[in-house]
Amino acid sequence: MKHSLDLVGISNAREPGGYVIGDKYVKKGILLRTGSLAGASPDVLKKLREEYHVRTVVDFRMSDERQSSPDPEIEGVKNIHLPVIEMEDYPVTDPKLYDEYVKSGRDRMKLFEMSYESGALNPQMYVGFLLGERGKSAYREFFRVLLESDEGAVLWHCTDGKDRTGCAAMLLLSALGASRETIIQDYMLTNEYNAVQIEAVRSKFSAYQMPPEKLEALLFMCGAVVKRYMTNAIDTLNEKYGSVEAYLREELNIGKGEIEELKHNYLCEARI
Repeated sequence: MKHSLDLVGISNAREPGGYVIGDKYVKKGILLRTGSLAGASPDVLKKLREEYHVRTVVDFRMSDERQSSPDPEIEGVKNIHLPVIEMEDYPVTDPKLYDEYVKSGRDRMKLFEMSYESGALNPQMYVGFLLGERGKSAYREFFRVLLESDEGAVLWHCTDGKDRTGCAAMLLLSALGASRETIIQDYMLTNEYNAVQIEAVRSKFSAYQMPPEKLEALLFMCGAVVKRYMTNAIDTLNEKYGSVEAYLREELNIGKGEIEELKHNYLCEARI
């Protein structure tokens, strides 16, 4: 798999290392993005610590997710919780749906029904992450972590490693000067990494004759990504701020000096 970290038990585990940006490349082995770490074995945690030299983990999940599936402790690794969104931020229009979700033990299908019925699953979802105050605070601090990291690797994740994590990757690659094509390619890799689970969900629900738009939303909820979600987010930032870089400057306080520092720290002249 392209850019794979080969971490058994951790979904969507990969890196942007190796992407071509102009006449340079993103350094390998120091920027890691994954799904939840909750299922990681001791051997995988040892690999993260000793082979990848991870020194900081950024967890973008909601407090509810973090509480039910906490990150395992890794010796010598700092774990930073930066929730992009919390449950109370969802535009839930029917309190009964939320009550059913809580009573179900926070079952994922109940969360899907709640999210779908409330209209939360749509191309504006990432825009909400990027323009919401909680999201801006989370991504602002994420960049501070990257700027202050002077040794080892930084790993960031959410639950599936695709949405909140994907927006972080989009912002970082934009800061490093990656092309739109590279950014979308990186985002869409999730469908390759999660192909087995996506097909399993598709097969399971094919007999239900679910409306196409609802099936797409279900697949999205269960591990797939949809290209227009990310293109809409990028286009919205371009329209509102003039560019993603201007968004970084105006909302995340990442100026020209910080951009140059990020490029110095995370790009190299030749592929390694």
